[in-house]
Amino acid sequence: MQLLPDDVSGLDAIELGCGTGYVSAWLARRGARPVGIDNSPRQLESARKFQHEFGIDFPLILGNAETVPLPDASFDLAVSEYGAALWADPYKWIPETARLLRPGGKLVFLTNATLVILCVPELEADGPATTELRRPYFGMHRTQWLDSDGVEFHLGHGDWIRLLRANGFDIEELVELRPPDGATSRYEWVTTDWARKWPSEEAWKARKR
Repeated sequence: MQLLPDDVSGLDAIELGCGTGYVSAWLARRGARPVGIDNSPRQLESARKFQHEFGIDFPLILGNAETVPLPDASFDLAVSEYGAALWADPYKWIPETARLLRPGGKLVFLTNATLVILCVPELEADGPATTELRRPYFGMHRTQWLDSDGVEFHLGHGDWIRLLRANGFDIEELVELRPPDGATSRYEWVTTDWARKWPSEEAWKARKR
């Protein structure tokens, strides 16, 4: 399933929570002008090493996707492959993304599917996602697992739709990803058999009005 536009040549793009910058590098190789922002100095250090190794150069900013130090209407495309889509508060990073995009600009983000978050046990040691609903759907937002200090953010589909539309986005597509036959995974929180029956990842595509 292709998530990014066929032709990104000449587009100003920002990757929100870029990590090691591999999505931005993909965009740069195809003619876009990406900027990566991440709040982890170590991730950005790795991104710079990869830039040097592969001969790719684009700006990297240490900062938070909830408050990006760049002008309004600077970009044609905003991308988050997990990154901000998982680790930043959507009620802050979605309005900020709307500010950064020009009219007609596209937002594409990939995150955990809502359903899998409802079915994953509180403790990793308790195994992968099951067929049991373990937490409420209504009121989803801030999620902290019992065996982790990190905080994740997840919303129900209705809340995502209302939030995106309230910030001037028209939703083009919700892609619920499904692994192909024979796929394998190194992740322990969801099995490939589970993910072939129910979505474990989802991607949203939206355009700013």
